Amino acid sequence: MSPAKPLPRTLGAWLEQLARLPLPIEQEQHLQLRRALSDSSRSWREIAEVVEQAPAFALQVLREANRLSQRLSEPAESIEVALARLGLSRCEALLTHAPALPERSIAQAFRQILLISQHASQQARGLFGARLARLWNELHGCSLLFLAPVWPLVHAYPQLFETWEQRVLLKGEPPARVEQELLGVSLVQLCLRLAEHWRLPEWIIRCYRLLEDDRRHLAQALRIARHDENPLQQQQLLDDTPLLRHWLTHPGNCVLLANALALSAHQAWNTDNCLRWQRLTGLYLQQSLSELQQAVHQQAVNSARLIQADNLWHPAESLIWPWDTHRLSAPVRPAPPPNREALSAWRQQCTRLLAEPSEFLNLPQLTSCARDALQACGFSRALILLVDRQHNRLLPQQQAGLGQHALSLSFDPNQSQLLRRLISEPGQLHLTPANIARFSALLPGNLKALFAGEHLVLRSLASHGQVALLLVADQQGQPLNDICLQAFGKTAQCIERALNGFSRRTR
Repeated sequence: MSPAKPLPRTLGAWLEQLARLPLPIEQEQHLQLRRALSDSSRSWREIAEVVEQAPAFALQVLREANRLSQRLSEPAESIEVALARLGLSRCEALLTHAPALPERSIAQAFRQILLISQHASQQARGLFGARLARLWNELHGCSLLFLAPVWPLVHAYPQLFETWEQRVLLKGEPPARVEQELLGVSLVQLCLRLAEHWRLPEWIIRCYRLLEDDRRHLAQALRIARHDENPLQQQQLLDDTPLLRHWLTHPGNCVLLANALALSAHQAWNTDNCLRWQRLTGLYLQQSLSELQQAVHQQAVNSARLIQADNLWHPAESLIWPWDTHRLSAPVRPAPPPNREALSAWRQQCTRLLAEPSEFLNLPQLTSCARDALQACGFSRALILLVDRQHNRLLPQQQAGLGQHALSLSFDPNQSQLLRRLISEPGQLHLTPANIARFSALLPGNLKALFAGEHLVLRSLASHGQVALLLVADQQGQPLNDICLQAFGKTAQCIERALNGFSRRTR
């Protein structure tokens, strides 16, 4: 489905487009499913476990089983029941018609939403499995498929997921407003209608109805959950509202809790939204927040171990980060341009560099002026290296913002293809996130350690046709300001002229 096609703007149009949309299966998963379905020695439970590892096919199996039995029986409440109703032949036919694509051909946003669903399934298994042992299959299958109504939407329009991430998770815009602008309808309402159309298990439909029509109990429970430091007060509040206590203990709520935990952790572990659902889950399980968080983090790690997903984000990765770190961060702004005073100082230093005859008595005086010019035009970190051709080394002459230890280093061009290229002829390289992966490995490790970041400029300067100096500079790792970058180029030209003038004077 082409993303360029105008998006539907009504519930009916969305349902018509998404209800029967085939979902792709990664080729390796497709082969595993084929082997499982053709193995007559496997039980339905064993086959269901393989199918559940491919969520897109699990949804196809469940909705096909419920479509065929629409007038004959209740909807299948688990993948195992759906498989048994269809039979192996019908399941194999479904698999044959399912698109099998290489991983690189499947939209990353679609693969990411499937990972979130698999993470939710693991949270449900680890947090609620012991309590709901008799309802294991329903708990696992419903937790995995709760977000299934979103899957075809993200598959058809992956850019919607990315936009939602940026606007809701990063910028903090109200989800309802963003959904209305992007889709023309409420996302929860769309999910509810799709779940009803597919006859998904009652637990899933119940959770969407709760989010759509009856938020009163949820709001009450969230308010009580805020008193997590006083379990006795929580219990008293629940005892005073028996209807709420009865609602809270419904097993179907585990499906909503598991998916809310997985989805809210997608951005960070310490957001208000994430803590809100953790407290509510702690209230359900009668655990303290610290105990609940430990369990949730452990299940996230278990989930990451089980899911083999390249180039996808799993919240377990951020558990090793500082607690207040968010996966999505605001775009880094370019460094500010130099102020009027700094530009005036820069012009003065350039005037000194261009003076004829040269005023410099030795090379350190010249490079000191060059360093001051680089600082004045906005480059707070700079290193000026002299090409020592006799010993084939690059020797620091001046530094700014790097510490005196930078002057004790030396660099061997023979160990860096990039340095060899720069000292072979004059040239400039501007490193950015777009090309850092290509060039970073070609830079010496001690030079990269001095200039931490993904924004850096290197320029080699010649004197009488032979490279004599190498300038390395950045703006504390920030994107380079365009004005500063232009001033850098002019400064480099002034330094080259100063080198030529100085060499004439010393002859």
